[in-house]
Amino acid sequence: MTPDEVGARLVELLGDDVTAEVTFGAVTVDVPADRWIEAVSVAASDEQVAADYFDWLSAVDELTDGFSVLVHLWSLTLHHHVLLRTRIPRETAVLPTLIGVFKGASWHERETHEMFGIDFAGHPGLVPLLLPEGFEGHPLRKEFVLASRVAKQWPGAKEPGEHDDGSPSRRRMLPPGVPEPGTWGPE
Repeated sequence: MTPDEVGARLVELLGDDVTAEVTFGAVTVDVPADRWIEAVSVAASDEQVAADYFDWLSAVDELTDGFSVLVHLWSLTLHHHVLLRTRIPRETAVLPTLIGVFKGASWHERETHEMFGIDFAGHPGLVPLLLPEGFEGHPLRKEFVLASRVAKQWPGAKEPGEHDDGSPSRRRMLPPGVPEPGTWGPE
């Protein structure tokens, strides 16, 4: 199946509140959060789509728009893939777990919970996976301050002519994730 056909088939099966878009030769299917499990189950079990291999799950911080949670599935028999995406609000960042559909989603949901603070209802153990014990915050949220960038100088030149040898340069720029001086951390 072509990406357009995969998207059309999933829209046909799931209904009008689901949309599909093909960009750069890949199909992304947007589903409402309350139909997350149903959409993933249909993509895996439908004979024409047959996206029965769980590849990965992650999220994107969309700031005021909330979080986009994505799951990438592959069809082992038909050799095509599909990206399913849903949007959840920041205030209530909760989705049902996909463990009932794909056991392999457990690790990915733990990582997404730890890095973004998204809860997966029904997950048996959203315990820390990557960060040290006692770590506070969610490092992949855009408002998370990267303390190591505040504590020491950003390595390397950011602009042409920017050197520490006294040569003229443009205004120094702060690297991504670093707040203005004096607004965070010790004085």
